[in-house]
Amino acid sequence: MNSTVKAYFDAFGVGDVDGMLACLSDDVAHHVNEGQVRVGKAAFRGFCEHMNRCYRENLTDMVIFDAQDGTRAAAEFVVNGTYLQTDEGLPEAAGQTYRLPAGSFFSLKNGQITRVVTYYNLADWIRQVKG
Repeated sequence: MNSTVKAYFDAFGVGDVDGMLACLSDDVAHHVNEGQVRVGKAAFRGFCEHMNRCYRENLTDMVIFDAQDGTRAAAEFVVNGTYLQTDEGLPEAAGQTYRLPAGSFFSLKNGQITRVVTYYNLADWIRQVKG
């Protein structure tokens, strides 16, 4: 198991954005599910702050996969969340809960994450929060 990726998810689990940022390279490329690529730690921090306003999430059933040379890793998990505040372009938030399988893919260099790609089924999430 990749220790950097584990530290990243451990920080996520306790809401430690600075801990997540410590795992990232300065020029990290963050590929958001069905969104634009954001580059750099400042953009990643802004994304995390936005997510923390709109959603409360914890991850379960985590499995981390690691390439033998340590330059790639992946994780599969379940997102258990509550929709707290309406996110632009999405259904109205009213405290709905959701449960989604998801995955993340990572590139690493010198012990830091240089690329994060996260995927989940947005249509499934919308069905769950619309009720």
